[in-house]
Amino acid sequence: MDACSMEWYHWMALAALLFCKVLFIMYFIQIIKQGAPNDLAKSSGRVAKGVRYSYTAAMLPQNKESASLHLPTFTAGLIFHGGILISILSFVWFILTAIFGWVTPEIVPPLCCLCLMGAACCGVGILCKRVFKRALRALSCADDYLSTGIVTLFLLATAGYFYHSHPFPYYAIASLFFLWLPIGKTRHLLYFFAARYQLGFFYGRRGTWPQ
Repeated sequence: MDACSMEWYHWMALAALLFCKVLFIMYFIQIIKQGAPNDLAKSSGRVAKGVRYSYTAAMLPQNKESASLHLPTFTAGLIFHGGILISILSFVWFILTAIFGWVTPEIVPPLCCLCLMGAACCGVGILCKRVFKRALRALSCADDYLSTGIVTLFLLATAGYFYHSHPFPYYAIASLFFLWLPIGKTRHLLYFFAARYQLGFFYGRRGTWPQ
């Protein structure tokens, strides 16, 4: 089919994606306007090394404050975020397929579904841990539960759509995901990179990073 014959639910999801992109662009412009951190202390290290370390070795569990003590949860988080990336790329593929009539290679659905179901299981596990573990429950707010729940639902919907489930539920859930992405805590998709840069700038300039 061509773009003029796309169904209304395709356009609904694309409108949600456009809303998501506009808000993220606005957030990005706000970050750029802030400029680099204004550190008045005398430099005793190199910012570039600190920034590189912040995005690489500093992300390893042994270099984090508590991740090394919770390796199963850390691993589940990595799998969960990997599934999110696969879901977003799958959405793009579904839209392009709808426009150009492309055929999905036979090997793709089982591989993607395996990854997505594994990521969804991790999402459910993370959500249950927030609900049943007292320490985490005390630190959690409604946004934590909503964000994890919406993302997990999107993972499951994407896995189902690979096997030709009805398109409307999938595109409705995809629309909800893209609408929530720049509003909930999921907007750390952008702020994560800004925060890591700021950490690398500060600790690199102070000569603390790399260790």
